[in-house]
Amino acid sequence: MLHATVEALDPQVLHAEAQASFAALLKEGESANTLRSYASALRYWAAWFQLRYRAALTLPVAVPVVLQFLVDHVQRSGAAPGTGGVPRAGPADGGLIHDLPDPIDAALVAGGFKAKRGAPALATVLHRLAVLSKAHQLRELANPVRDPGVQELVRRIRRGHATRGMRPAAKTALTKDPLTALLATCTDGLKGVRDRALLLFAWASGGRRRSEVAGALMEQLERIDERTYLFRLGHSKTDPAGTGTQADAVKPIIGAAAAALTAWLSASGVTSGPIFRRIHKTRPGGPLTGQAVWLIVKRRAALAGVDGDFGAHSLRSGFVTEAGRQSVPLKDAMALTGHRSLATFLRYYQSGAVQASAAANLLATLPEE
Repeated sequence: MLHATVEALDPQVLHAEAQASFAALLKEGESANTLRSYASALRYWAAWFQLRYRAALTLPVAVPVVLQFLVDHVQRSGAAPGTGGVPRAGPADGGLIHDLPDPIDAALVAGGFKAKRGAPALATVLHRLAVLSKAHQLRELANPVRDPGVQELVRRIRRGHATRGMRPAAKTALTKDPLTALLATCTDGLKGVRDRALLLFAWASGGRRRSEVAGALMEQLERIDERTYLFRLGHSKTDPAGTGTQADAVKPIIGAAAAALTAWLSASGVTSGPIFRRIHKTRPGGPLTGQAVWLIVKRRAALAGVDGDFGAHSLRSGFVTEAGRQSVPLKDAMALTGHRSLATFLRYYQSGAVQASAAANLLATLPEE
């Protein structure tokens, strides 16, 4: 029998020190953006609960609380309770109402828990619901979000929003033509050299996410020649453990994108660590953040004067949409993007492909009046 001079643990209970290690491992396995979004959602839950129930939020949460949260935050047709059949919402809301009392709404805005009064986007409500569910799951508590009544209400809410034609807001796809316009603004010294390389790197390698661009390292980059690089993607949203095969993980960077990357590396002198850096006057500094990548896209779009709501995700949706327009085979395009969900990929691909569809041009020979 083996013995050791270490205190024996109870196999039925996780030791206090192990609990701290468990929490640290969970935290380490999440991206910074995800952790921030989780923390923000839980802060909102706590503030709303305190105002609604005059008590501190504790887990597990009862099912009626989740149902109340949904009717407080999700818009519907009808009249607000206690208004004698009069909708609380104004004409700008299309007559839609929700149950969150005005004083609580105002208090949440004043406390910085929401940006403006009124019902949030459905995606925001569902994200907060998912975070509450995750909190119960990690603590192995009875999960109110999994209650059949809650699940049925969420299903009906989604259907109601779809029936009213309410779709999640999406960033404008940065396809080839607007991308060219953004690149034309990259003439402002070292910052312009960096931004041109960053935009082309992100777009041409399959529409990299902003976290992937900010986290790209020289150690992941193999230079074949001045116009050809291979970039090995580490962990990503669709492959958080970084276990992708060689074919999945390696993204080619060729032609104009490779030339722009060569120009940036030559001008900046970057040889190790993060590929893309902040610019301090005329020299490169520390690594960019995901937020900085977003700001670069927004700034270049504003300078180019292109119409649309552009952001970092515009690079990814733009690549997929352009692939559809140019009839790139699905498997080839998805090999670069790394999409695991065909449904998600097709939302963008088909919006591009439909414009080049032969079926959409059956009347092409018909004279125009």
